[in-house]
Amino acid sequence: MTESLPDTAHIQAPPSAASFLVHNEHDDVGVAVQDVAPGARDVVYMDSDRRVTMQVLEPVPLGHKVALRDLTEGADIIEYGVRVGVTRQEIKAGQMVHIHNMRSARWQNSL
Repeated sequence: MTESLPDTAHIQAPPSAASFLVHNEHDDVGVAVQDVAPGARDVVYMDSDRRVTMQVLEPVPLGHKVALRDLTEGADIIEYGVRVGVTRQEIKAGQMVHIHNMRSARWQNSL
């Protein structure tokens, strides 16, 4: 029998750890490597080892994406250096990117 984590559990890395990893310098999104609260957070680019700080505007759970720059409605979303989605609405830098404001590029004709 496996034990589940309580609803209040948060995944938190040491304070020196980055909050987000970005695979490619040209990506529009970073992936949370821990539960991230709003505020100034570190972002590390894996292809260049560049480290920057960005303002996160809302909570971003572990494994979810954050916009690294402002994206207009209908814009392509690039991750891993490839087009993975299209914005459903304007997304500000620091906002979470998920199904409420993007759709998969795989299903281009979906609503």
